[in-house]
Amino acid sequence: MELDGASAMTAPMSEDAKKTHKPDPITERILAMIADGKSVTPQEVAQAFYKDIKTPTMSPDGWHKYLTAVRQQAIHLARLGQLEITRKGEPVDPNNFKGVVRLRKVQAPLP
Repeated sequence: MELDGASAMTAPMSEDAKKTHKPDPITERILAMIADGKSVTPQEVAQAFYKDIKTPTMSPDGWHKYLTAVRQQAIHLARLGQLEITRKGEPVDPNNFKGVVRLRKVQAPLP
């Protein structure tokens, strides 16, 4: 029996799983950086995350390896409605975008 990948990924967590589930540190970093209402680039998030975990023996440009994880978590958060991915100041579809983007808190709709 095959499971639909989307259904398996969106299945709710049990109460036990919620208690032991630790938040993703990259997700936490993204949300912290956009909390003040400013927008940031995925590169800025990756650099800040790497700065937090970097030891003296680690390469100064090692943040590049975290860029894909930052983008993946940003897409996930955008799909959940927790942030917006923007291009040229306009929100883009998190399932279909290209190019240089920024991340920001979801903007309140204008009255």
